[in-house]
Amino acid sequence: MLTYSLAHWMAFLSTAVLLNLSPGPDMAFILGQTARHGRRGGVAAMLGVWSGAGLHVAMAAFGLSAILATSALAFSLVKWVGAAYLVWLGLQALLARPGAAEAPPTGVAPGARTIYRQGILVSLLNPKVAVFFLAFLPQFVVPAAGPASLQLAFHGLLIIAVAAVIEPPLVLAGARLAGALRGRHRLGTWLEKGLGAVFVSLGVRLALSER
Repeated sequence: MLTYSLAHWMAFLSTAVLLNLSPGPDMAFILGQTARHGRRGGVAAMLGVWSGAGLHVAMAAFGLSAILATSALAFSLVKWVGAAYLVWLGLQALLARPGAAEAPPTGVAPGARTIYRQGILVSLLNPKVAVFFLAFLPQFVVPAAGPASLQLAFHGLLIIAVAAVIEPPLVLAGARLAGALRGRHRLGTWLEKGLGAVFVSLGVRLALSER
């Protein structure tokens, strides 16, 4: 059970690596929270995004994502809620007080639970992720390897495992860079505004996207 060829693993893992390196709302959120709140904030965001991805995997494995793929109303509803949430996060950064981005992170990052919940929502409220998992994961289901739902869950969790290898070094590097720039108030302010603009643009792009 769950026995695959070398070609299968090479194709899947190379695709999973490219998927996790590609820019998008999840990666922008993780790096943005790292820049604003340091390493602990980035870790909280990363764990939140992984949790949201895990829920997407569960939905794909049990067929719930098919609702988003086949129902225009469900897709549009989740899409607009997700777009509004991204725009709201962006406006928070754009309207933040000058110098707020340079506040040094404490031993326990303030609002870490809030950042974690935001990460879940950023991932969960992106219907394109659900549709992607529903379209992507079945490509790696091998009829003789075991139950389809088990294979879908297994490959989906492996994508998160690949993210667990790729993203932590990015968070550490981002935290060091943010720490080095923390005393440069003007640069920090522009970084905060730039991140806000990225979130707003991602929200607008999601709102204009089609299935």
